[in-house]
Amino acid sequence: MPSSRTLQVALNGDSTHPAMPRTAAEVAADAAATVAAGATLLHLHAFDDDGVETLDEAAVGATVAAVRRACPGVPISMTTFAQVEPDPRARLATVAAWRVLPDLVPANQGEEGIAELADLLRSRGVGVEACVFTEDDAETMLRRGGLDRYVRVVVEPMDDDPDAACARSTAIEDLLRAGGVVLEQVHHGMGRATWPVLRHAAARGHGLRIGLEDTGELPDGTPAPGNAALVEAAVALAGRGPAAGGLAAE
Repeated sequence: MPSSRTLQVALNGDSTHPAMPRTAAEVAADAAATVAAGATLLHLHAFDDDGVETLDEAAVGATVAAVRRACPGVPISMTTFAQVEPDPRARLATVAAWRVLPDLVPANQGEEGIAELADLLRSRGVGVEACVFTEDDAETMLRRGGLDRYVRVVVEPMDDDPDAACARSTAIEDLLRAGGVVLEQVHHGMGRATWPVLRHAAARGHGLRIGLEDTGELPDGTPAPGNAALVEAAVALAGRGPAAGGLAAE
């Protein structure tokens, strides 16, 4: 994959895949394998001792520290997803207690309290990725302004239907362009829309995200043994231009 385009790997999260890492040691080992396979940015979720997602400082700090040791110099993005802590005030207080900080956090533009959370982390030197799921999210981001607060935009159509997901990806891209957003875009889909969205994004010159948080299948529909295999497949996909590899939108 060209070095100018980000390849983010979403190692874990809301997935039941048997190879999904949860403990700090598992996440660190898996992160190192995906970096060797070509990942340039690591997106992580932390889990408590019972295997439940958490934003608590101890689990987040242990995970970030372990991955940083295993993958020195590779940026780490730690989730702040409202699904993990739905109460905006509780989430803000929990994240404010983080002592071992990631390099980045994703800020889902449609979530209540996300602007305050992003401002808090920026004040502590953490970069912020603007995450947009829908056209409404993109419009919210544009209304807020202050686009220089973000390091990139992550475009995340949640549609299960591949055609609908690719269409939403394009619609969001068009809104961002019309709003003067020149930040790098990283695109990804979910479930059966994952690989069509990635082909669509690669053809348009965007960065990509892949990982077990998004899909447990390789492009041909066979089960992926783990995150490294998904990254290898994304690298192969991104290495082909539209003329050579037929990466037109599906």
